[in-house]
Amino acid sequence: MTRAPLATLVLAAATTAAAQGTPKLDTGDTAFMLISAALVLLMTPGLAFFYGGLVRAKSVLNTMMMSFVAIAIVGVLWVLLGYSLAFGAGGNALIGSFANVGLNGTLGQLTGTIPTPLFVAFQAMFAIIAPALISGAVVDRMKFGAFVLFAALWTLLIYSPLAHMVWSSDGYLFKLGALDFAGGTVIHIAAGVSALVAAIVVGPRLGLTRRATVPHNVPFVLLGAGLLWFGWFGFNAGSALGANGVAANALLTTNTATAAAILAWLFWEVIRGQRPTAVGAATGAIVGLVAITPACGFVSPLASILIGVLGATASFWAVQLKHRFITDDALDVFACHGVAGIVGALLTGVFATKTVNDLGSGVIDGRWSQLGVQALGVLITVALAGIGSFLLLKLVGALMGGLRITERQETLGVDLVAHQEEGYREAESPLGTPVLLGGD
Repeated sequence: MTRAPLATLVLAAATTAAAQGTPKLDTGDTAFMLISAALVLLMTPGLAFFYGGLVRAKSVLNTMMMSFVAIAIVGVLWVLLGYSLAFGAGGNALIGSFANVGLNGTLGQLTGTIPTPLFVAFQAMFAIIAPALISGAVVDRMKFGAFVLFAALWTLLIYSPLAHMVWSSDGYLFKLGALDFAGGTVIHIAAGVSALVAAIVVGPRLGLTRRATVPHNVPFVLLGAGLLWFGWFGFNAGSALGANGVAANALLTTNTATAAAILAWLFWEVIRGQRPTAVGAATGAIVGLVAITPACGFVSPLASILIGVLGATASFWAVQLKHRFITDDALDVFACHGVAGIVGALLTGVFATKTVNDLGSGVIDGRWSQLGVQALGVLITVALAGIGSFLLLKLVGALMGGLRITERQETLGVDLVAHQEEGYREAESPLGTPVLLGGD
């Protein structure tokens, strides 16, 4: 039975070390993972620029702050409890344990060939960006305090159990043989579905606000996409947990799929009678990165081209169709992360091959059952993220006296409401006397 790579590689390394008598730290793997962890952290500020450029000027600070505050919230919670719920020793099929609360028992230990604190840090960077992704669906109208509380609860009650099920040796999907090399289900499908639910529960922006929302700073969008692309090499290649051939393949397939997705997105823009746009190119890049994430360590570079093209095509048309629905997913989080994540997860079951990685085998190798396992993994992720997010949002709304700012506050701009700051100040129109807007 095939297994998900993170847990499998850790177990394999631990088994080898045990056979040799004493676990042995590999300095090359450690150096590689230190760099990879730093690259993954860079992705969240990159996301802040990407999202920040897409919104109106009155919301740029709040939009970027939701990404930055995710670093703070999850950075602390992961050490206190999140890591233990995801990877704690002695867990069951659905969740970890309290054995490693506060990182008890991890300091001075090895996980495979790297220090356990480094594995904890690398996983923390994954956990950080997931709630930040959700924020794109509720920009311009969600209370900042409500988002902070939701992000904290979502990390502990949805992300950590899902990470456990997919990547821990005790986890249900891991034991079933689901393949998710770097977070297609755990991060992108989960965040995409949660974003869609959040957009529904919080409700759409005011008509005036929606009409006024055009990308106010396209260079920010391109800068953010570039930082995400750069950081994604640590995200995907680093998930091999060592400097090895699988990591090298993951890096190459990541870049190839992303390039193919940009071309596909621009192609569809032209086919629809539009000009090829910078925002379209940036969006295509993100979609390609998302689609290849679950597959990057299992598929060939040629297969990654197809994954990038199919992921971009599915997401492009999902964006076009969203205008037929009332749901106001402001920055198309579900279309770009949820849809592309689903496509990538399913295609992993098609193109995974043992010629790339002994741990993965799909339809291309004659293993048709893997596609069914991948589909089950997608369904479980959608159910957990969808139902769980709905319940958490209702709870947060009850505790915070509602999830969104008032109509007047939305019209004035959430930057002033939530932070009493402006992203841009005209010299002739300073803030002057503070305005009491009744923020959260």
